[in-house]
Amino acid sequence: MGKRLRFTRFMQGAAIAAVGALALAGCSGQGGAQSAGGEFTGEYDGPEVTLQYWNGFTGGDGPFMEQMVDQFMAEHDNIKIESTTQEWSDFYQKLPAAVTAGEGPDVGVMHLDQLATMAARNVIVPVDDLAKELDLSGDDFSKEVWDAGVYNDARYGIPLDVHSLAMYYNTEHFAAAGITEPPTDEASFQEALDKLKAAGYETPFWMPALWPAHLMELSLIWQAGGEPYSEDGSEATFDSAEGVDGLTWMRSMVDEGYSPADVAADAQYVAFKNGETSITWDGIWQINDLKESGIPFAAAPVPAIGGDPAVWANSHNFFLPRQASPDDDKVNAAKVFIAWMSENSGEWAGAGMIPARESVRSSVIGGTVQEPIAEQIDNMHFLPAVPGLGPVQAETLEVAVADGVLGKASPEEALQREADRATKLMQENLEKFGG
Repeated sequence: MGKRLRFTRFMQGAAIAAVGALALAGCSGQGGAQSAGGEFTGEYDGPEVTLQYWNGFTGGDGPFMEQMVDQFMAEHDNIKIESTTQEWSDFYQKLPAAVTAGEGPDVGVMHLDQLATMAARNVIVPVDDLAKELDLSGDDFSKEVWDAGVYNDARYGIPLDVHSLAMYYNTEHFAAAGITEPPTDEASFQEALDKLKAAGYETPFWMPALWPAHLMELSLIWQAGGEPYSEDGSEATFDSAEGVDGLTWMRSMVDEGYSPADVAADAQYVAFKNGETSITWDGIWQINDLKESGIPFAAAPVPAIGGDPAVWANSHNFFLPRQASPDDDKVNAAKVFIAWMSENSGEWAGAGMIPARESVRSSVIGGTVQEPIAEQIDNMHFLPAVPGLGPVQAETLEVAVADGVLGKASPEEALQREADRATKLMQENLEKFGG
C-alpha cells in the first residue's frame, strides 16, 4: 500500500489523473475479450521467459513483495520477474498509455476499485480461465471481494488481499481511563470518549475533514443499511438518510469537543502517533508504521456506529494487461506467477495486509495486529464495479464530507448538492464507457 502520505496523495489525486490517461486506451470494453494464452494448465514448462511486473508497493510493503517475487523465481528457474515499482498515481496514469503503445507490463497488480475502469477501456483482459483452473471461487474468499472483481460478467482480477479501515487505540490511554475492552458500537464508543476526557485526554478522537474522512462516511452509510451508489452506476445515493446521519455524527465529534475544529490532512494520524489523541480510524496499512513508532497501540474493528458492523475496504488484485501481440508463453507464465502469489500470500500478512484467501488467511493471521480486523472480513464493503467512479467520488463525496465536517454546510445540504453533481457525472460516464 505504501506509506501514509503516498497513499493519501494517491487516493486524493490519482483517480482524476488516471481517467485522463485512460482516454488514450480507447473505449471498446464492450467488445470481444482478448483470448489470453490459450488453455491454462496450471503449470509452465516452456522456454525461459522474462516477465515485466508492475506494482505500486513503494512503501513498507515493498520489501515483502520483493521477498515473494524472489521466492517465486527460486522455485521457477524458467520464469524471471523484472519488477517496476512506482507510485500508484504514476502507475494508473502510465498503464493505459503503455498498453496502447504496446509497452505495457506482462502482469501487474492494482486496486480493486480500478478494475472496472481498466476493463471498460480494454486495458486489461479477463482471467476467468485462471480462476477456473485453480478452482478459485467465493468459497475461499469473502463473497464481497470475490464478486467485486467481476465486470460485465467477466472476471478481471485475482485478489491478493483485503485492506480496510480499522480503529487504532492507545492502550496506555485506555488503561488510564479504565477502559478494558475496545468499543464496538455507538454507545460504547461514546462511553469510551467520555472516560478518556475524564482521564485528562481532552480531544481523544480527532475527526479529519479530508482523508480518510470519506471512507469513514462510506462505512457509516453501509452500517446503517444504505448504499452510496447504485450498482448500475446511474446514480449517487450517498445523500440518503443513512448518509446524512453518518456525516452528522462525524460533525458531532467536533461540536461535542472530542475533536479540534479544523484537522488538517494527516494531522489526526500524526497526533495519534505522538500520543496527542487516543483513538484514530485509519487503514490497516498503517500497522507497521505504528509498530516502528513505538507507541503503545492495538487495533480493533471500526465500531458499528450506524447499527450493523460494516467497514470500507479495498483489495490489491492481480491482472493481465491487453497485449497487441500476445505471447502465449509469457501469458501462461504470468498466470503461473499469479497463481503462485495467491497460493503463497501468507507472506503478505507481514505487510499489515489480510490475505484474501481463507485457506491462507486462517494459517497465518493468528497473533497478528490485524487478526481482529480479519475476523470481520465478511463485514467489509467495496465500491461497486462502476467505470470512472473513483474520480466522481473524489470530486463530489469527498467535497461534501469535508464541508460537513468543517461546518461549511449542513450535512444534508452538502450531501444533496454533491450527490446531484455525482449523478450527472455518472450519467456522463455511462455514455463514455458504454454502460
